[in-house]
Amino acid sequence: MSNATFSGRLLWLFAAAGAMAASGCSAIKSTDSFTLLTELPPGFKFKGEASYVPRTGESCTVPVREGRNYPGKKIFKQELSNEAQTAHFEVPLTSNEGGCPLVLDNFGYQVDAKYGAARLDLGRAFTGVSFRDGSAEAPSPPPILVLQKQCQWFFRTVGPDRYIVKLLKCKSVETPDQASDSDIKGPMQRAQFAGKTIKVVFDISREEKPAVGDNWVKFPAGWKRCMGDSLEDPYAFCDGNKTDFKPFKMPDGRDCSVYPSCTEQGQ
Repeated sequence: MSNATFSGRLLWLFAAAGAMAASGCSAIKSTDSFTLLTELPPGFKFKGEASYVPRTGESCTVPVREGRNYPGKKIFKQELSNEAQTAHFEVPLTSNEGGCPLVLDNFGYQVDAKYGAARLDLGRAFTGVSFRDGSAEAPSPPPILVLQKQCQWFFRTVGPDRYIVKLLKCKSVETPDQASDSDIKGPMQRAQFAGKTIKVVFDISREEKPAVGDNWVKFPAGWKRCMGDSLEDPYAFCDGNKTDFKPFKMPDGRDCSVYPSCTEQGQ
């Protein structure tokens, strides 16, 4: 396996590990787990879910759910903060539920980011990684691997009042030492991550872009929403008309004509 391909797989893991942004810290590094360090910008939070299955060769099954007890699953959270934050978590590669030896099968996570004061004024991105059996003798990651994730807001209008809502998208930042996500094939070898540390650094771009093409026109003061056929046209594609525009509302209710400055004067 080439260094670029292996690093690419780790980059995908990071996206999965990211969600691990979890609950609780541990000062003890286990050789049966890997350490996740996450750095989040202001207004971000994580929720991750590790899913476990019986170890290869075991005939037992994962016990059924009882109330809030989810055998075979571990939830990790990093709560929302208005400040930049760093968290430190230990993610087990194995578990045991009801006497059944389990191994980490996959890890899925969501990252949420707030853009307004209302409860639903948030963007959400999902990703995950799967694992398989493998040999610890296979090419191993370095003791500490630093991975970068670039997030960006994409805006659009919804409803008859044309309120601004935003979508969050995050992608891996390719470096000379890391392959792109497109190079990642198949699940990761579980044994390669025992006792390792993955540091995931998230950043948010200052530049926002329209979520739908041919809906907005960019001017020095900002973006203007195309009129379309009328004020009531919910799709309102520009279709070559770059002189007629319609007002919209910011998440806080302000009436605006230019995004994100709200007015030509930036008030």
